[in-house]
Amino acid sequence: MTFLVTALIIWLLAWRLNAFLAIQAQQKLMGFVVPALFGLTVLIIWELLVIGLAVPGVILPAPTAIVVAFSTNIHILWDDLVQTFFKGALAGYTIGCGSAFLTAIAIDRSTFLKRGLLPVGNFLAALPIVGTAPIFVMWFGFGWQSKAAVVVAMVYFPMLVNMVQGLSASEAMQRDLMKTYGASYWQTMAKLKLPAAMPFAFNGLKICTTLSLIGAIVAEFFGSPILGMGFRISTEVGRLALDVVWAEIIVAAAIGTMFYGLVTGCERGVTFWHPSIRGQSAP
Repeated sequence: MTFLVTALIIWLLAWRLNAFLAIQAQQKLMGFVVPALFGLTVLIIWELLVIGLAVPGVILPAPTAIVVAFSTNIHILWDDLVQTFFKGALAGYTIGCGSAFLTAIAIDRSTFLKRGLLPVGNFLAALPIVGTAPIFVMWFGFGWQSKAAVVVAMVYFPMLVNMVQGLSASEAMQRDLMKTYGASYWQTMAKLKLPAAMPFAFNGLKICTTLSLIGAIVAEFFGSPILGMGFRISTEVGRLALDVVWAEIIVAAAIGTMFYGLVTGCERGVTFWHPSIRGQSAP
């Protein structure tokens, strides 16, 4: 009972402090302090409730137990990260987004492809990953290649749709002006269509950052060597080692957040002229 009362008091005090700091959220430092304090409060409450209610570790491990599991298995977590993210997710992300970019240019060049390929792509994007992942494992083996293939299938269509929409975002008057100047198709593409499509392209790239990691992890449930986040999660769940599972989840969330942040940073550097980016950098 003491743990529950303590948790309630800490929650109320942190709530009042966060409410006060949120008023100062226009300051850059407060924009970091408020979510950090909220996250720390959640962890403290989590720890107290798990201990106070005597929750079994196989149901929900305490944050301290997860930290211990993280520190004792850090070499395993690193090997799993390399296998899942750097080999499977990142390779599939690069191939899928790159091929979607080239396909979008071909579709913009050909009306036939726009009418024929997009409906087929829409159908393929609707296929469930739990159905296609085992097939890719049978085709490409148990290595990272099958996981990259699953990621390609997941990220290709979202990136394609955003690029096709982006390439058509320029106004008709702007395109007519390029024709008046005697610009060729590729000059119009380089000077007008691609710059106008960049916000759409980065929107697709940001969406695909999370899809790529999810696809690689899920694919490892259907066949993997003795490495990988998906393999480790399924194995440790069978052993009831939920603290290791949570450690893998934390690593996946952290690398996914950093990957998304990297793409967002590139977006701000490339599309600094766009009103949405200028609005974010305004004081």
